[in-house]
Amino acid sequence: MDHIDRLSELAASRRLRVCVAESLTSGQLANTVGQGADASTWFAGGIVTYLTDVKERVLGLAPGTDPCSAACAEQLASGARLLFDADICVSTTGVGGPGPEGGHPAGTVYLGWATPTAVGHRRLALPGDPRSVLDACVAAATHLLAFHIETLHPAGPRRGHDPATPVSARE
Repeated sequence: MDHIDRLSELAASRRLRVCVAESLTSGQLANTVGQGADASTWFAGGIVTYLTDVKERVLGLAPGTDPCSAACAEQLASGARLLFDADICVSTTGVGGPGPEGGHPAGTVYLGWATPTAVGHRRLALPGDPRSVLDACVAAATHLLAFHIETLHPAGPRRGHDPATPVSARE
């Protein structure tokens, strides 16, 4: 069973919401995750942010954070998880190549992940041309999603309330 199959199975059976935040992979990760079985029931969506000011404004990246860093990857994952009200998010950021950027060699990639109780990252040094780096990054990100979703269980109704209950009755 591949990573997307396992991710699809667990997300659907546990009623989990999944999202992605992408810089380096420019939508390729969302496209891959969105091909999972019954994705319309568990894939909340993805966001692609290249410009640092957009990452800051939309996903809460702290100003001055290196866009090719563990801190950036974790902040992108956390911000997108909140934006999509998801149970898990994985983010991608780094240098695809062909040359170095910002003092980082081509192939330097950070994957971030966030759940309601934990945040983390993985650093990768991927060889090859830009296409190879992006493909390997997406494969690693889907593996990371499948790995972390194994530990998640439904938290109950979204945002801690029953959506069928009117807001006035919850206050």
